Amino acid sequence: MDLNELKNKTILMFGKSRAFSDAEFIMQMKLHKINLVRDYSDEVYLAVEGKMMTPYELNESTKLYEQKKVKFIDINTLDKALSKYIDEETLFMSLKLSKDKTRLKDYLLNNMTTDSFFLKILKLYSWDGEDFFATDSNRDVSAAFISRFYKNIERNHNVQYASTGFLHLIIQATDENLIEAIAMLEPLKKSFQTDLEDSNYKIITAISTHYTTPKRVLNMLIKYSNTYVKTLIAMRDDCDEDMQRELFETNDKEILTALSYNQNLDIHLALRLMENKTYAKNIAKYISLDNRVFGILYKSLSHDLAQNSSINLDMQKKLIATDNIDIIIALAQNEHIDEEIFSELIAKKDEKIKKALCANSAMKKELLMKAYEDKTYHPSLANNKSTPTDILEKLAKSEDTEVLIGLATNESTPVDVLYQLQLDSRFERNVKENPSFGKHIQTQNIGWLE
Repeated sequence: MDLNELKNKTILMFGKSRAFSDAEFIMQMKLHKINLVRDYSDEVYLAVEGKMMTPYELNESTKLYEQKKVKFIDINTLDKALSKYIDEETLFMSLKLSKDKTRLKDYLLNNMTTDSFFLKILKLYSWDGEDFFATDSNRDVSAAFISRFYKNIERNHNVQYASTGFLHLIIQATDENLIEAIAMLEPLKKSFQTDLEDSNYKIITAISTHYTTPKRVLNMLIKYSNTYVKTLIAMRDDCDEDMQRELFETNDKEILTALSYNQNLDIHLALRLMENKTYAKNIAKYISLDNRVFGILYKSLSHDLAQNSSINLDMQKKLIATDNIDIIIALAQNEHIDEEIFSELIAKKDEKIKKALCANSAMKKELLMKAYEDKTYHPSLANNKSTPTDILEKLAKSEDTEVLIGLATNESTPVDVLYQLQLDSRFERNVKENPSFGKHIQTQNIGWLE
């Protein structure tokens, strides 16, 4: 609808606007030079049916429609047109200067304005030190926020009335601006130092681990959040050198431990952390290796290096050359070892090495099938998520407790087998803690939707 066509024309209004308050609607009409009346006359160009029409208005509307004296449109059409023509910059300044909370709230509840404008004026809203749903006003604004951005809101229409709605928004989010907008909300900032029992705090931890969270938000969390949130950030792949340095300077053991797990840990910080034996072992296992780093760690931490996912072929050969059985077994368990190394380790014909290889998900299917012929390797095969389904089903008939525990914890074990194992009290807990079994229960038994 083009509002220019209505300029200097008269509109007959029945009921109220859905998107604007009465005062704001009248203001918009005047702004666009549209004459608004409540009774019909020959000057009426258009009639609008709004919400909350009185019985009198309903009768008058029906009469005019039947007489075909004037063209009718519904209020949504007019509201959309008015929202489309809003001068956002001018309106923003007006809302900012007026400090009229009622008017600001009316625009926050107007679902026809743009998302960017909503997020912009949301910064002007005062939560008065209260939580998201502690007051009627805060509840309305929170519900408007969640319902505006929540995907498939019609499938979970009550989610906008609980703080978990913000948590769901974070999980769904692909836009860093939305994540930042949530992170900056006053009720959330108050929960930076709370604990896991606080529903708002769960939103903060979701923000700290979300892949789209912008670094400016992560830096804010590093500055103001508690130790646990900082450990989550410390382990992020995109935790850059400046962030790592700030976290390192906290000198908090939990945070330093988390940093030692970071694969992109700055080498200068790594060298300082390696003064501690525990941190050094973690660094050897998880840091992204190059020749320099490998050379530094090789002599004293070869066993931990053998478990590193970024170890290249030359490094693997050096570790085998140590002829240390513990180091070689650790290498055999590494899912990222080179095919050439696989062949070399199999050729050694060492039982311990073969068991380790049989538990390695990188093992080729034909080798796993061949290994099944020897019961010695059944426990390893039961633990291996790459073991073919038919072999896992055969292993379910075993009476070996070690084999059955492996099956109960293996994410690739067929659900029918897991159900069977769950009936045995020895393996019930293992099955319940199996992620694939938990997901099956959620998706199949209670209709959970992703």
